[in-house]
Amino acid sequence: MSYKVFAINPGSTSTKIALFEGEKCLFSKNVSHDAEELGRFKEIKDQLPYRRNMILDLLKEDGISLSGVDVFVGRGGGLIAMEGGVYEIDDLIYEHARTMANGVVHPASLGPQLAKAFADEFGARAMVVNPPDVDELCDLARMTGIKGVYRTVHLHALNLKETAIRHAENVLGKKYEDCNFVVCHIGGGISISAHRKGRMIDGFDIVGGEGPMAPTRCGSISVSDLLDYMEKNPDISAKEVRRLCTRNGGFVSHVGVSDARVITQRASEGDEYCQILWDAMIYQIEKGIGAMAASLGGDADGILLGGGMVHDAGLVAHIKKQTGFIADVTAYPGEFEMEAMAAGAIRVLDGKENLKKYTGKNVFQGFSF
Repeated sequence: MSYKVFAINPGSTSTKIALFEGEKCLFSKNVSHDAEELGRFKEIKDQLPYRRNMILDLLKEDGISLSGVDVFVGRGGGLIAMEGGVYEIDDLIYEHARTMANGVVHPASLGPQLAKAFADEFGARAMVVNPPDVDELCDLARMTGIKGVYRTVHLHALNLKETAIRHAENVLGKKYEDCNFVVCHIGGGISISAHRKGRMIDGFDIVGGEGPMAPTRCGSISVSDLLDYMEKNPDISAKEVRRLCTRNGGFVSHVGVSDARVITQRASEGDEYCQILWDAMIYQIEKGIGAMAASLGGDADGILLGGGMVHDAGLVAHIKKQTGFIADVTAYPGEFEMEAMAAGAIRVLDGKENLKKYTGKNVFQGFSF
C-alpha cells in the first residue's frame, strides 16, 4: 500500500513542507515568513496559527489538498532526550513541544504542534521521527571529569540516522541495525557521530560547544582558555558566551561571515585568513571522525558525509584522503530531513519498525553508584 505523508520542518524564518506518496515527493515548498511579522509574537508557540494559515494558503494557491494524508510528521523540537525512533504525537509530546521542555528555544518545537493540528483537522495520525534530542550514548561516553556532570549530545539525529539507514540498505544490502558507521552532517552546524548496530553510541554536543568549529559555532576549546577570555572581557555575559556555541562563533566570530561559499571564494582569491579557517575546520572534522572510529574499535562499515558543505568536492576529497584508511568514505550532499520524516512514518505503517512511546523522562537517569 502507498501511504501519503505530509512533513513539516519549521525554521527561524521559514517552514519547509513536503507531501510524499510512498518515497515519491509530490510537492515541496519552503514557506517564507516575514521576520517583522514573527517578531510580533511574544513566544514561539504563539506563531502556531500564523504558520498554519500560511501553509494552508500556500497549498491552496498551488492546488494541493491535504485530504487523504495518512500521517503528518513534524520536526520534533522541544522534547526531552529519548532513544531514536518514531513516536506518535500524544498529549505529552504536544505539551512538551509547546513548553519546550528540553530548554532549547527553537522553532522546531512548532513541528509536533503543527503536525497534531493538521492531523486533528484532516483525520490523520501525527508522528515525530528521530527528534533533535535523540540520546543513545553508551555509558563510557557519558562520564566526565566533574562529579555530577554527565555528557549529553545534541546532533542532527534525523539526517544522521537516515543517511546511515539508506547507505546500509541501498549500498551494503544490510539493515542499519547490523552495521557500524561514522556519520557526519557538515552544514551550518557540524555533527559527527558513531553508530553501532542501530544505536548512536557517541557524538559531540554541538549546542554545548563540542566538536569541530563550524560556520556559526565555536567548537571545542579549552575550558581554561574560555575562562581567560571571559576574564579579559568582563562585559561579556554568560548568555553572549553561549551564543558563541551556536550563533556567533566559528566563521562569524573570525570574519563576520557564515556562508561557507564566501569563505572558500575568498580563500581562492588569496585570503590567508579564510584559507586557514577553512582548512582548520576540515582538520577538526577529520580528527572528530578519527575519535568516533576509535569508539567503534576501528570496526566501521563506512564513513558517511551529509549536509550542505558536502557539495564542496575539495572538502570531500580531503576527508577521503585523511580518513579513508579507516573505512570507505561516501558523500551524500545535502539533507534528507524531509525524506527522513516521511520514510520513518512509512516504515511504521508498513510494519517494518515499531512505534515508540514517549515517556517525557530523560533517557539517562544517572548511574546506580
